[in-house]
Amino acid sequence: MTHTVTVGAYLARRLEQLGVRYLFGLPGDFNLALLDELLGGSGLRWVGSSNELNAGYTADGHARLRRGPAALVTTFGVGELSAVNATAGSRAEDVPVVHVVGLPSTRAMAEGALLHHSLADGDFGHFVRIAAEVSAAAVVVRAQGACTAIDRALLTAVGSSQPVYLGIPADVAVAPVPAAPLDRPLRVLHSDPAVAEEFRAALTRFLGQAPEVTVLAGPRLHRRHLEDRVRALAAQNGVRIATQSASKAMLDESHPATLGVYAGRFTRDPQTRRRVDEASPLVLAGVVVTDFLTGSFSHGFDPDAAVDLHLDHARIAGSAFYGLYLEESLRILEEVLEARSPRPAPLPPRAVADPAPHVPADPDGPLTHADLWPLLQRWLNPGTLLVAEAGTSFYGALEMTVPDGCDLLGQPVWSSIGYTLPATLGAMLAAPGRETVLVIGDGSAQLTIQELGRLLSLGLTPTVLLVNNSGYTVERAIRSPEAVYQDVVAWDWTKLPAALGAPRTPVFRARTPAELCDVLGKVRADPDHAAFVELVLPRDDAPDSLLQLARSVR
Repeated sequence: MTHTVTVGAYLARRLEQLGVRYLFGLPGDFNLALLDELLGGSGLRWVGSSNELNAGYTADGHARLRRGPAALVTTFGVGELSAVNATAGSRAEDVPVVHVVGLPSTRAMAEGALLHHSLADGDFGHFVRIAAEVSAAAVVVRAQGACTAIDRALLTAVGSSQPVYLGIPADVAVAPVPAAPLDRPLRVLHSDPAVAEEFRAALTRFLGQAPEVTVLAGPRLHRRHLEDRVRALAAQNGVRIATQSASKAMLDESHPATLGVYAGRFTRDPQTRRRVDEASPLVLAGVVVTDFLTGSFSHGFDPDAAVDLHLDHARIAGSAFYGLYLEESLRILEEVLEARSPRPAPLPPRAVADPAPHVPADPDGPLTHADLWPLLQRWLNPGTLLVAEAGTSFYGALEMTVPDGCDLLGQPVWSSIGYTLPATLGAMLAAPGRETVLVIGDGSAQLTIQELGRLLSLGLTPTVLLVNNSGYTVERAIRSPEAVYQDVVAWDWTKLPAALGAPRTPVFRARTPAELCDVLGKVRADPDHAAFVELVLPRDDAPDSLLQLARSVR
């Protein structure tokens, strides 16, 4: 007799084989049987959220910090629609999240039953069609062929580094399927050997004997966890590496080969902009060419004249090499550079002035961004994960030179405010023990602050820096700063940890540079506990880079 498992158990096992440890989401009546099958007998751990949007953000943050996908589980209709914004962000920023949705029974959908959570029109395809618009694949699983459907969706998520949707009807979740396919783990990210050799030959010809090669490293390298490859490239003679803002600090900012952050006309160092825009040859590695990452499309380089390494293909001066994953193309680039003969001489380190310690002009005056970010830069430990919310926080973080080993996690392409607080929860579960600092504005935090309770209940110990500047600063910088819609309700922020179930969390408030230094010292002296710090800043104060961006948008 052939051994069988349920469809839910099959999916659970496949997720575990891909390294998934957590299921993020919320229960609902259409996914309860599915959840029982996913969690019963598997090693998967449930992490609930306050709402499905937060759960989607949490899964996204988790997937960014681990090798492989994250899993999100919601219920039909009201649950899955709440998560669509998070899924769209994962699609925009190349994050592999498997969104599993518990659907009504196959019979109810076939009969067009007017069920709750539906539009009461008998059409159960509405929400699958919505999911298809923001996912790399959207599949409703049937008992017949369930194993193949699940495997294909998971391979799509990993291969494309994009979210996928798996709708599983309640009766299908408990239906038996053969267990035999589970004996063969899914094979992912295998490049075509013939294409790889063609690419190697073309790359060797293109680079020739160039004494200097400039690499612009983008955020898609993070999605494949190829930071070590970037460091290996930086060790090659004649190689300089700039990063996009979404991949800031991918290469330590003290490294002699670094050129810093490139963002078109928003690039802070003119030398960096010139070296990238005028580079010949130029290698674009995992680069994303969007408005916020290119200084509103002011970049001076031409991707069609460069080596352009994508997640699942590569291009050299416009010629495409399909079936070549980024892992392989980056490895070949390193080998071609290593094989150059004669080898170029080492490049001299880029001249970078050693900044003097920041001294606030008025330690007892109002805390401003001009003081906040230099003081935070001096306080950060090497290896810290810095999470910065879209807007004021992210662009302030870009103005820092962070210590070695730090990473910056943000969402500059999708830029959905409120993303980072739940994403911090997911990221910390993926990288337990890593020091994590979240900087988030008051307007953004009001969207997703509920997840602070879940984060602290799990014993995680982030430092949360809440920038209270009385509303939507970036929107005010763009247009109509006095408009009523720019305001948010004033909350008593330091009472929130207790209200959300963590009364022992240390809370602080800083209004001046002197108070900030005192608070940061207290936080550093107690590394075993989380801390919540309210930073009170003037309403219209903002980092220079954010004001520059606002002028561009305006």
